Amino acid sequence: MLAVFVAQPAHAYIGPGAGFAVAGSFLVVFAAVASALIILITWPVRALIRAIRFRRVYARSRIRRAIVLGFDGMDFSLTSKMIAEGKLPNFAALRDLGCFKPLRSTIPPISPVAWSSFQTGVNPGKHNIFDFLTRDPQTCAPRLSSSEIRGPARSLRLGKYTIPIGRPDIRLLRKATPFWKILGDHGIFSSIIRVPITFPPEKFYGVQLSGMCAPDLRGSQGIFSYFTTAAPAEGDSTGGEVTRVAKNGATITAALLGPDDPLLTERTPLSCPFTVSLNCSDQAELRIGSERHALKVGTYSPWIAVAFRASLGRKITGICRFLLQEVEPEVRLYVTPVQIDPAQPVMPVSHPPIYSIYLAKNQGRYATLGLAEDSWALNNRCLDDEGFLEQCRTYDSEREVMFFDALEKTGRGLCVCVFDGTDRVQHSFWRELDPAHPAHSGDYTEPAISAIEKAYLNADRIVGRTLAACKDDETLLMVISDHGFNTFRYGVDLNRWLEENGYLVLKEQGRGVKNLAGIDWSRTRAFAVGLAGIYLNLKGREAAGIVDPGQEASRLRDEIAEKLSRLTDPLHGNQAVVKRVYNALTTYAGPYKQDAPDLLAGFHIGYRASWETAVGQVTERLFHDNVKAWSGDHCVDQSLVPGILFCNRPVDDATLRLLDIGPTIMNLFGVDVPSHMDGKAWSVGNVAAASEKEGTP
Repeated sequence: MLAVFVAQPAHAYIGPGAGFAVAGSFLVVFAAVASALIILITWPVRALIRAIRFRRVYARSRIRRAIVLGFDGMDFSLTSKMIAEGKLPNFAALRDLGCFKPLRSTIPPISPVAWSSFQTGVNPGKHNIFDFLTRDPQTCAPRLSSSEIRGPARSLRLGKYTIPIGRPDIRLLRKATPFWKILGDHGIFSSIIRVPITFPPEKFYGVQLSGMCAPDLRGSQGIFSYFTTAAPAEGDSTGGEVTRVAKNGATITAALLGPDDPLLTERTPLSCPFTVSLNCSDQAELRIGSERHALKVGTYSPWIAVAFRASLGRKITGICRFLLQEVEPEVRLYVTPVQIDPAQPVMPVSHPPIYSIYLAKNQGRYATLGLAEDSWALNNRCLDDEGFLEQCRTYDSEREVMFFDALEKTGRGLCVCVFDGTDRVQHSFWRELDPAHPAHSGDYTEPAISAIEKAYLNADRIVGRTLAACKDDETLLMVISDHGFNTFRYGVDLNRWLEENGYLVLKEQGRGVKNLAGIDWSRTRAFAVGLAGIYLNLKGREAAGIVDPGQEASRLRDEIAEKLSRLTDPLHGNQAVVKRVYNALTTYAGPYKQDAPDLLAGFHIGYRASWETAVGQVTERLFHDNVKAWSGDHCVDQSLVPGILFCNRPVDDATLRLLDIGPTIMNLFGVDVPSHMDGKAWSVGNVAAASEKEGTP
């Protein structure tokens, strides 16, 4: 595949930056088809070899199939409340078959950290993911922690063109081995659907579709487009591009921005022009490329293929959806981020590569972006509540088709699928549950049924379908979440706190500058970036480090932790802000703990690192009211947001951790748990023991 990748900062949850450009998908598709043919031809022989080689493992196995159904962010307390109210009958039935218990998350309880520990069975010090973001040691600017893209090592320059020689280096920064890779080494097949931090996909005995942190076509974590004849509103435009357009009669003309032209020496963004003809007050016709599509106000288009034409006849294809929001008095048109086309992937989003193509043939095109639910368009009021919720429903529906297809085809082995809708809805609609939230006031109207309750009801429906599909005694079913949830009322500018306490110094006119570019590194001893972490400006680690990594650093860690743990909020009754500060050197174990933030803030409910902290921007005040739609969060102390564990078999252990799930499943399949894993296998009963419980159907 001909491709060029140009790395830039990626801000994930707090605003996506461009990452890389790609070109040419023919070789990817060709290779995928060729590999599929080889697999089909050699399958009988390989199946026989596995049956002979792994007969001892099969004989030791207590289960034939394991199903792990993940609902990102599903909260233990809220789930318990809704079960008690009789609103989640299928979850209640699963509890009665086996158990329902809180599940301890990671430190910090953030999705990429937690799901990485789930899949590897190790603490973050061994898998190297500590946040959505890390910092570049050379510049200290934020960058995505989960993957890195580098261009080919060699290229040929011909005038204004640069021809890449060799393949780009797409690297997964998560370390350690997923437990399904170990199962595969013992002949056990796995279907892994949209588990976070699986881009780029790794090779193993099974199939996989990448999840959270898979990029869009531009290499970002999702850049939406918004076209309007109205004057753009002032304010934050993070995560999107707002373009003012003019009517020419009953037509508007605009263009979608794509990746940079990969063959030009100077970075030149590609574009795909389109026109919209306004037929009447609620309808229009979209013309893009050689195709025409009807648009109706308030209704999303299906996935539409868009082509970006690069130099030398190359073409890059992606997919997006259009939402015409208004025709009169102003035109308002929202377009989702342009995503990798699963039917013609320019980058690998599945293993084997043909798997994404198979899914597209089976169910039509679908979202491939890891963070496909566009919360930034909602925050910036380029989407209304219903437009955002429709995305959540659609993308979960797409995943439901994938999951039950995989479940049907995984008669023996492991099937894992993670649904994101519960997480995204709680992030954006916790304001409906919290009357004290800053975003709850004003013209707020209480809904009859909250969006969060509807998301939980949908999860219950999916659990019911899953229970109906696994009634045999040889199937283990676990329903889990990576963490719980609660309100996010106030942002804490950790860099402002460090400045006020003498640990951080700004350059002249450095306040408000993003990416920590306004900091005077010659006088700064500590800085914050991401959603929980504080780094020391260490000699030998940071490029401009001034703190000695020995006793000076040790004293500084203790001093900052002690002071920060006493922080109170004078604006809201002097309530405590930080429940606990964690020292990475004593919290984590493993070869990568030196790369972690030196300190991690475990906030009390209601508080979180501010949006500005995450992107390295120092403001003028310590506390900020959170008035965004993004009103719920889980970036607090681990003890405050446990996840859920349901199992169709009893589990007797007192303390259950997310990182124990892999070792438990391996043990039930008769596979020895590697000594490097921190997780421990639980004491799991059998179905017969569960069915003897009084009152169990």
